[in-house]
Amino acid sequence: MGLLNSILKFFLEQRLSEIERFKNNPHEVQHLVFKKLLSDAQNTEWGKKYGYKDNLTVKEFQSRVPVSTYEKLFPYIERMLKGENNILWGSKIEWFSKSSGTTNDRSKFIPVSYESLQECHNKCGKDVLTLLIQNHPDTKVFDGKSLSIGGTHYPNPYNPETRVGDVSAIFVQNIPAWAEFVRAPSREIFLLDKWEEKIERMVETTMNENITSLSGVPTWMVVVLQRLLEKTGKSNILEVWPNLEVFLHGAVSFVPYKELFKKLIPSSDFHYIELYNASEGFFGVQDLPNNDEMLLMLDHGVFYEFIPLEELDNEHPQAVTLEQVELNKNYALVISTNAGLWRYLIGDTIKFTNLSPYRIKISGR
Repeated sequence: MGLLNSILKFFLEQRLSEIERFKNNPHEVQHLVFKKLLSDAQNTEWGKKYGYKDNLTVKEFQSRVPVSTYEKLFPYIERMLKGENNILWGSKIEWFSKSSGTTNDRSKFIPVSYESLQECHNKCGKDVLTLLIQNHPDTKVFDGKSLSIGGTHYPNPYNPETRVGDVSAIFVQNIPAWAEFVRAPSREIFLLDKWEEKIERMVETTMNENITSLSGVPTWMVVVLQRLLEKTGKSNILEVWPNLEVFLHGAVSFVPYKELFKKLIPSSDFHYIELYNASEGFFGVQDLPNNDEMLLMLDHGVFYEFIPLEELDNEHPQAVTLEQVELNKNYALVISTNAGLWRYLIGDTIKFTNLSPYRIKISGR
């Protein structure tokens, strides 16, 4: 096992005790997240409007603050896009994740704060690796590099001092320095906006690397792997990258791609880890091998609420908190985040498959 692999494993394993804490004390941890969010946003325009300084209880918060769709929050987000500060969140917003709208054809511009980058997106990225180490202590994944694929970012058309783009590009642009040593391709190639050129350069620059893990949306990764086989003339990916161990995937259902990946990577020892990540945050990780449930991540600056589907058509739908959820019942996910999304109806539905600790499955996106 290489020195870097040993050092990074030791560093990441320090997080395990914190993960165990929120698994064992989920309601306490969520309450602390709730209190910190309101405290941090109390002097924003939104926080003043809804009296965040009043030391609100969760019930008071739910009665004062409406459940919001993107369309309802957009007037505030538009002002942030144009450069106004202290609207929904206190710190300056320098990044906006652009994603497709779920209720119309417009794109959504989701604010991404420094806090959400550090305490949600980056933190969960490290948590994925921490849980991999816990489940597979002999992993040598850090002896090589992780191949990731994603989108790009560009100047914000409303305010060129800030930037917009795919959340994967924002994540790569802001990852800690140590992570650059264990990922591929280079940031320059990853952020290319021309898809065909990006694929070609990814394949050319990594085909002779020691790639030990893959990360990305299955639809995009398939294209890279198929082009790799065309370029090298090999029959499967393990002939190119024999030390490949794991694929971290998310954003779309993996079910339609499962058999294809088994053909591309024909190994019973290869691992697949599902992630529940979105422009709005990083919410869940498949924490057990051979189990398609995901652990709900409770200390990432996101306060969760859940609306039973039968409530969604009501003018004022009643949301429940973590303490009140039931197994195998469909809920619309509502989030309040450290980027200023307040009681935001994300558009996804989930089911709880376990209540101690809280594990979920995505039932609709």
